[in-house]
Amino acid sequence: MLLDQNRIYKLIALAAVFSLVLQAGLPFKKKKYEDPITKKTDQPDKVLFDKSINDIEHGRYEVARITLNTLINTYDTSEYLAKAKLAIADSWYREGGSHAWAQAEAEYKDFRLFYPTMEEAAESQEKVCLIHYKQMDKADRDRNQAIRAEDECRQLLVEYPNSKFAPQAQQMLRNVQEVLAGGEYKIGMFYRTKGSYPAAANRLQYVVDQYPLFSLADETLWQLADSYMKMGDRFEDKAAAACTRIVKDYPLSNHADDAAQKLKALNRPVPEADPVAYAHMKYELENRHNAGLRTRALDLFRQRPEMYAAAKSGTPAMATNRPTVPLSVPAAAAINPTTGNGAGTSDVTVQTVSDTTALDTKPDARAAGAGTAAAPAANGTAPASGAAATDGSAARSAEPASTAAAQPLPMNHQPVKKKKTKKQLQAEQQAAQQQKQAQPAQAQPQAQPAQAQPTTAQQPVQTQPNQ
Repeated sequence: MLLDQNRIYKLIALAAVFSLVLQAGLPFKKKKYEDPITKKTDQPDKVLFDKSINDIEHGRYEVARITLNTLINTYDTSEYLAKAKLAIADSWYREGGSHAWAQAEAEYKDFRLFYPTMEEAAESQEKVCLIHYKQMDKADRDRNQAIRAEDECRQLLVEYPNSKFAPQAQQMLRNVQEVLAGGEYKIGMFYRTKGSYPAAANRLQYVVDQYPLFSLADETLWQLADSYMKMGDRFEDKAAAACTRIVKDYPLSNHADDAAQKLKALNRPVPEADPVAYAHMKYELENRHNAGLRTRALDLFRQRPEMYAAAKSGTPAMATNRPTVPLSVPAAAAINPTTGNGAGTSDVTVQTVSDTTALDTKPDARAAGAGTAAAPAANGTAPASGAAATDGSAARSAEPASTAAAQPLPMNHQPVKKKKTKKQLQAEQQAAQQQKQAQPAQAQPQAQPAQAQPTTAQQPVQTQPNQ
């Protein structure tokens, strides 16, 4: 017999309320504690610990913390002292929320400080990594939590490399770096779309150097090579280097053949594919999870970042590279960040001053134009490079800058050509016609021969009689 429609609605509403009650974490919802103490005894400290664990499992976190603090303050020599301190941190972690997780992080770090040799120290560090990992935003949003998660996971792998939590922390680190690399890639592509190729190349170069396991590393290298090619012929070497990395390190990429053709067009050798890189990329493509249409649609409404394309193997980056200076900055052409040697001209100079009264007695150096040569010495010869001057300051070299350094730097913002409107075109045509009509009128008086005027030498001199 079919139920009445009103009864069906009541059953659906009751089921919805029941599911919400279960998700709210009410006292009758029991979640088993991960590391209970099974030793049965009637000691008072053990009784307090068991009572607090029971409260944690039933969601009574505040009551559990009060009981655990009573145990710590009353029985300072108890064998459950370390377990009680760890349970306080676990209660904050289970409670959830930004405030509770901040308290849990402080408690876990205190536990590692007081008990660094216990097995639970690695677990505490793993929980700290999870706290920031669960609060990560998407790649194009605030990345503070992602950076914190990256640092904490690295610390776990460095301090506890043989822990059972190390493999999980390594995979979390790959996922975090996928999110960070995705954010940098989007910024670089934004600059490239706007025509700021030096800024785009700077961002994309940082992505491929810092995050080689990035799922779009081959695409990043291809866009990097194209950005260098659009900056001029002087950057063909950098474009060729990016194409070489595609052919060698990402042989299964969709851009591998195009990169090889570009290397041939630039008269550069085409390298052979690295067998290790080939095996790694093949494994990643076979084990990569491709999100469906439904998953991509739901990701638009989720706060969590998309990490299904993250690498499943390989060693993540354990050090942070320093970002390079964009090529459009004059200091980038003047100083090589790797060697520190000057490679061009710059309006920024540095010199050592030993006389503290130079600011009051010497003329202002900013009054002279930038790039002027140093004054010659008293004997008419230029001071040697690196030699100390008479006033205690380092002498500047009098050698002129090289002609190669005088080349203009690449522009960060390309000029945009605006289309002219019909009114502007009509106004230009009318102005051109008026100019053509005015040209014969101006040429007619110029065709008439000019009347000769006597010069000052031919004019008669009028003399006045002497009075």
